Formats: sequence, structure tokens, C-alpha cells
Amino acid sequence: MKITADTNVLVRVLVEDDAEQSKAAETILRKADVVAISVTALCELVWVLSQGYRISFEDIADAIRRLINASNVVVNRPLAEAGLAFLERGGDLADGIIAHEGSWLGGETFVSFNKKAVKLIEASRGSARLP
Repeated sequence: MKITADTNVLVRVLVEDDAEQSKAAETILRKADVVAISVTALCELVWVLSQGYRISFEDIADAIRRLINASNVVVNRPLAEAGLAFLERGGDLADGIIAHEGSWLGGETFVSFNKKAVKLIEASRGSARLP
């Protein structure tokens, strides 16, 4: 079976706050031949874990790395890695993904009202600015 995992399935596996759902989520992920995880689900996952469960960004990054490194998981690796690198430097996974994809699409300068994101991109020798 080839599946696409929704954010709520990933949350159940990682936080195990509902025994029945957690077991069901773990079972289906383990049994699947392919588990597709979208970068949108990863962005939602970071938000839910950080805001809803107050999990540190370091622990979230570790959990995501374990998840996407499973042998049956497929993910847009360049986008996921760009987001994780940003998250691990204190930024937001989504901003890292947006900046990377924007560059891939031909954008030369990341523009945001998020001062922290702009500083992180500039620190990594990228072009970024406030509007």
C-alpha cells in the first residue's frame, strides 16, 4: 500500500497522546510500502508541535529527521532539508522552504516582514530584505 500521511497521523505517531489513534497511525505507517509526506504536512507538523504541544524546535527537527529518514518515506528532500536547516538555525521551517523554493523558481531576493527570517538568510549569504 502506498499512502500519503496527513499531519494528524504524523502528530499521533510523534506525541502518542491518544493510545488508540497512535497505535493505528504507527501501524499504517510501518506497514505501508510508501509513505508520502508533503512539505505542507511538515509545515503544519512544526506549527502543531511547537504551538499546541510546546515542543522545542530542536526536538521537532530531530523528530522530522527520524520520520523522513525511514526507509519507506518519500519527501521532497531538497525542500525538507532547506526547511530543516532553517529550523535548526532558529528560523521557521516554512520560511526555509519558501526561500529555497522561491530561489529554485528564479527569485533572487527573499522579501519578508519577518526580520528574523531576513537576518538568517543574509547570514547564510543569501539575498533577503524587508519590503
